[in-house]
Amino acid sequence: MNHNIQQQAEGLTHRVVDLVSRDELKNKLERAAKENRPLRVKYGADPSAPDIHLGHVVGLNKLREFQDLGHTVVFIIGDFTGMIGDPSGRSQTRKSLSKEQVKANAKSYESQVFKILRPEQTEVRFNSEWFSPMTFEDVIRLSAHVTVAQMLARDDFAKRYAGNQPISLVEFLYPLIQAYDSVMVKADVELGGTDQLFNLLLGRELQKVFNQEPQVVMTLPLLEGLDGVNKMSKSLGNYIGVTEAARDIFGKMMSVSDNLMWRYFSLVLCSDDAEIAQLQADVKAGKLHPRDVKDDLGRRVVAKFHDVSAAEAASAEFARVFSQKQAPDQIPEVVVSTGELKDGRIGVIVLLMRAKLASSNSEARRLVQQGAVEINDFRVTDPKAEVDAVDGAVIRCGKRGFAKLFVR
Repeated sequence: MNHNIQQQAEGLTHRVVDLVSRDELKNKLERAAKENRPLRVKYGADPSAPDIHLGHVVGLNKLREFQDLGHTVVFIIGDFTGMIGDPSGRSQTRKSLSKEQVKANAKSYESQVFKILRPEQTEVRFNSEWFSPMTFEDVIRLSAHVTVAQMLARDDFAKRYAGNQPISLVEFLYPLIQAYDSVMVKADVELGGTDQLFNLLLGRELQKVFNQEPQVVMTLPLLEGLDGVNKMSKSLGNYIGVTEAARDIFGKMMSVSDNLMWRYFSLVLCSDDAEIAQLQADVKAGKLHPRDVKDDLGRRVVAKFHDVSAAEAASAEFARVFSQKQAPDQIPEVVVSTGELKDGRIGVIVLLMRAKLASSNSEARRLVQQGAVEINDFRVTDPKAEVDAVDGAVIRCGKRGFAKLFVR
């Protein structure tokens, strides 16, 4: 085995959880080098959620490592399944989308993933390209290659079947669709989160049926979100989006727990293990304060998606706003008309909603009850309260939410 190929394999498999198999990866890398043919590395995306967050970055970082070695990323957008949705009604994430929505989401994906991936080494494909022309006969023939026993080997299916919970045929078809994507793009490698292992392995099996060399399967860790418990998810609200403003990314990074920040160093920044170990040792010995380490983490994450100057400005503003209890330099404005006021006052819930500091009345009510809302440094704790609509009043909601009130 070529020493260089050995090094490549070791680098590419670093931080990988499941690998099927190391020897196959080495053989593919060696053959690619001899034939001067880049490997095709597949990664699938759901078109219903075009917002890329740091959880997705874990996989994108690994894809970029393949590109750095000269290989091609095949980025598949599941527009066919996106336009169908989930007729069983079980999935809230698989809502039926129009072609226009899919196209708009795909455009959004490209602008975001290319913050990490190289466009010239990325092949964007839509799986409607091969699924839309298929007849029902084609679907039946494809389904014949997979058994019910194979499907029930998937852990969540097995548990639901044992618990007499319904499993629709559509749910059986989704893994098959993902697996057939691998056949159609002739994937050499497929990446996914640890929760995708079954689907990735099914791709290997289907490739064998179609006389293709099975893809190498690599799964990556699921990054915990800001709550430190659940995987990062937009639906759970515990995410950091790559297109968020620099100050918002930095502020959210500073809210990550001291224990969890090491995972962000490793999985988001791909920091060297030795560097992380040294930082941990310095914190434990009292040479470094965790807040200073987290500040460095925040600046580096902001610089990754914006630039160094934006990172420095975000760090400085955070210190001024949260350490010195001052308002930020730029505060969004909320304008209310005098006709909306009652004796010069406005309901605090209405005000929070107008200022877009809460996404719903229930969230606004909860924030007020938790004591997270201040108007001109006066804390409001009664959701039914009406407050004086003072021109220029500063509304503060939680740690990062600010708005300035103007009456016209």
